[in-house]
Amino acid sequence: MDIESFVRRESMLRLRENLIAAEEGRLNGKTGHSIDEVSAMMKSAIREVLDGQPK
Repeated sequence: MDIESFVRRESMLRLRENLIAAEEGRLNGKTGHSIDEVSAMMKSAIREVLDGQPK
């Protein structure tokens, strides 16, 4: 297996692990975030990166 295939495989395994963890949390009653909340968090993170300091 070449390095690109290995890196891609590892990335897919990490994604699958994260998706399984999210699904387990959902099944156990963990609440998520609304689209508006996620949008606000993303905008805040982008502002932090552009400004160079956390808020």
